[in-house]
Amino acid sequence: GEAPSMEALIVTGGECPSPSALEVLARAADFVVAADSGLDALAPTSILPDYIVGDFDSLTDRSLLERYENSHIIKYPSDKDATDTEIALDLCLAKGADRISVAGGGGGRLDHLLGILYLFKRPGRPWAWHGSRESAYLVPPGSLGTFKVALGATVSVFPLMEGSAGMESAGLKWPLEGLAWDPGRYGISNEATDERPRIRAGGSALLVVLPAGSECLLEDAQGSPGILH
Repeated sequence: GEAPSMEALIVTGGECPSPSALEVLARAADFVVAADSGLDALAPTSILPDYIVGDFDSLTDRSLLERYENSHIIKYPSDKDATDTEIALDLCLAKGADRISVAGGGGGRLDHLLGILYLFKRPGRPWAWHGSRESAYLVPPGSLGTFKVALGATVSVFPLMEGSAGMESAGLKWPLEGLAWDPGRYGISNEATDERPRIRAGGSALLVVLPAGSECLLEDAQGSPGILH
């Protein structure tokens, strides 16, 4: 597919990747948005966010805000409808980002984990999420994801619509070919038999969850099935 024109990174509160992993993600982005206590996660790094959004109720050190010009700080009332991450997503889209990664969140709370899942279901959704232990990538319908993982890594696949059919894979212990998942079905704890497993989504977008630090190359692979063989 065509190269993305603008990439954004949102850093939010909760369990974040390590400071060194955040540095790698930030270097790949055209701009960085800190969502509320995401500013805490950036404190031990050299990353200076381009924008800071939130109500700042969960920020442990309010003096962190004093480092930045007011024009880069976008404060919202604490009784707003949207989460800080949703506000950050909308800001990224307004600034022209067509590829958005989110780092942080989760942290063992079920509501936060479900919130991350639902981000991938909305228009203008992120393409990647990075936590302290896992990374998740969105593979749109008909597209091909090539993943960089350690041999034997756990790979879990979740359809983002109600079920999925027409998927393909290479380098997984249990291939996805020929599977037709009814609503509520998914493939958890598959295993990489190759350091570059590949997954092509069928009729549904797929969310692929891998160990933290895994990478993904996404390309449009519309056309006839059987491309992986």
